[in-house]
Amino acid sequence: MTAQITDSHCHLDFPDFEGELDDVIARAAEAGVTRMVTICTKLRQEPQVRAIAEKYAPVFYAAGTHPMSAADEPLVSVEELVKLAAHPKFVGIGESGLDYHYTADSAEIQKQSLLAHIEAARQTGLPLIIHARAADEDMAQILSSEYVNGAYSCVMHCYCSGPELAKACVDLGFYLSMSGIATFKKSQEVRDIFAATPVDRVLVETDAPYLAPTPYRGKRNEPAYTAHTAQVGAEVFGMDYADFAAQTQSNFERLFTKAVLKSEAA
Repeated sequence: MTAQITDSHCHLDFPDFEGELDDVIARAAEAGVTRMVTICTKLRQEPQVRAIAEKYAPVFYAAGTHPMSAADEPLVSVEELVKLAAHPKFVGIGESGLDYHYTADSAEIQKQSLLAHIEAARQTGLPLIIHARAADEDMAQILSSEYVNGAYSCVMHCYCSGPELAKACVDLGFYLSMSGIATFKKSQEVRDIFAATPVDRVLVETDAPYLAPTPYRGKRNEPAYTAHTAQVGAEVFGMDYADFAAQTQSNFERLFTKAVLKSEAA
């Protein structure tokens, strides 16, 4: 029996999957991927993302404004996010965060947007989903200072930032999510950061359609390929695949509690 895992972050509404979702989700199930969280990155697209979660039992969703879009989209409000979170399959807030790699000129609006997402995570009790790139110092400062103002839960999706930010997040009780990047030959630093992270704080994801793991690097990613990332994760922690998969399932269920409650009620 194939070990069960969860793709904790993908983008099933993207054009890459148009007309193929039945097959994509069937292949995920064959690979042991029994749950997926599809992420809405612009709130105006929330209806389409919600429709996917409503159509497919294994799919849950989250919504927010991606930091790279923060300057081009209306500034999100706490009230908007809290209202969306009432949907039974809405299980997380984001993705939000900071990205100074391509969009450093919008840093201030990114910070405003991030603060709204953090407050929505507090009010709803749902986990915050963070994208962080080339902004480690500001990211650690904001997440830490805001946690002092009121606790919230969080996952650092597709973690490939530095060890200092990783430690700051783990110290706050947050989770790090491993993507296909961890399978790349030149990603030893990323693997080392995960190896230094408590295994009960690790999730796995695809970020599909991006970042396909080895051996599919350069091709379209899809939820079924979570299994390849989880295999590398098992190797990083020196665990059997089934044991690592079970650990990540437990971690996901501890963080995304609403997904568990919805599954049990189905």
